[in-house]
Amino acid sequence: MCVGARAEKPDVLPPVTSSVKIDPTATQGVWVGWGTSLAWWAKDFGHRDDIADWLFTTGTVQINGNTLPGLGMTIARYNAGACSSAEIDGRRMVVSRSILPFRQLDTFWLDGRDRDPASASWDWSADANQRGMLQKARDRGANRFELFFNSPPWWMCVNDNPSGGPKGNAENLRADMRESFAYYIATIARRAADHWGLAFTSVATFNEPSSDYWFANGKQEGAHFSPRSQAEILPLVRAALDRQGLATLALSASDETSYDHAVNAWRIYPPEVRAIVAQVNVHGYQGLNGNRAALRAEAAIRDGKPIWNSEHGDRDADGLHMARVLHHDMAVLRPLAWCYWQPIDGGLGGKGGSGWGFIDANMLSPKLGKVNAKAHVFAQYSRHIRPGMVILTTGSEHVTAAYDAKARKLVVVALNEGDSAREIALDLAMLPSAAGRVSRWLTSPFATERYERLADEQLKTTKPSWTIPAKSVLTVEVQASVPDSR
Repeated sequence: MCVGARAEKPDVLPPVTSSVKIDPTATQGVWVGWGTSLAWWAKDFGHRDDIADWLFTTGTVQINGNTLPGLGMTIARYNAGACSSAEIDGRRMVVSRSILPFRQLDTFWLDGRDRDPASASWDWSADANQRGMLQKARDRGANRFELFFNSPPWWMCVNDNPSGGPKGNAENLRADMRESFAYYIATIARRAADHWGLAFTSVATFNEPSSDYWFANGKQEGAHFSPRSQAEILPLVRAALDRQGLATLALSASDETSYDHAVNAWRIYPPEVRAIVAQVNVHGYQGLNGNRAALRAEAAIRDGKPIWNSEHGDRDADGLHMARVLHHDMAVLRPLAWCYWQPIDGGLGGKGGSGWGFIDANMLSPKLGKVNAKAHVFAQYSRHIRPGMVILTTGSEHVTAAYDAKARKLVVVALNEGDSAREIALDLAMLPSAAGRVSRWLTSPFATERYERLADEQLKTTKPSWTIPAKSVLTVEVQASVPDSR
């Protein structure tokens, strides 16, 4: 992410909606899961079991006197760092005057003198808290682990500065270090499989590489790579992974800031590079803007690549903007996974008082602060739309639906971000077996409901409807069997 980036404000939905038809044959893929990047918050809080329970289970969790619904994330993105205090022939890392300590993550390869990962050039004890949280996620059921990089290690950079080049669009990885960077990536993945007790399931070589804000005095680690440079480096990473015996480890790309950057990069990649990319990652910082349809058409439909929104973040503590972007993604981009950037965040200055995190925090202390309603809004989706469910196309940008064939359960999540109550009506005529108990949960960020379980109802019609309060999210579960089409 770019620290301080601001997504677009959401548009407002009409107060009343027509009936939303639930068609079990209108499917758009099997859901992989919900997730988060570890990185900064895990550097500070990665030792805490209660936070791991909250993020990676669906239990009820106590954190600092707050009772929170577990979010049930199953994706953990691990950020391999770029910083060290090593000296190399009189050179030391150049530190941005704007970067805060919690945004500096340690590199495992200290100096490049020796490629042997068992040598003194490597420190595998580094980054203990983030590695610890990765393993806690595994122990709680997470099953997708992505290794990602904001910057190459500082000593591979042109200016010895892992925050970026002298200009925001200057490429900062030395040309003679491309193969070393690929080797570093593959060596971490091999180490994890052999010594950390988990295997990464994908590798993201770049983070928002086309963006032009990765400059030497930036607020975090970062590196600019043009799409053409990306296309030259990705085969090196693929080859390095293969040499380490990791031929089945998927390459994801290119984690661009915006949908438009992602489309542009994908178009520039030659066919042979697109062929080695197994998964297309994109970040959601363009808000409701950006050509999601083109990315889906070219990467998913034409080239058969699954799409993830691998990072969304915004500063709205209420969570409604997050929900609006999520619904727009599900309707147009149709990703198979959706990840929030930092569920614990202290904002631009790191001292707290922002809406970036699900839980606000002073990252400098470090100390947890208040729980934002965004945490409960996220729970409305993540606790109910579960891995393995089939996402259904609803034709509505404010209604997302999923079907669990094993449990014979339909899940519908509806958003009302308007200033007045609105009705959500479903047409279940294509699910004639829908019957029995209807369970509902509600979060109203500007009222008192926080993932509140409402009274169960009995389904008495194939066209049920419910009223959603203003600025609220409603989740509905209905028992239903999909008719046998044989």
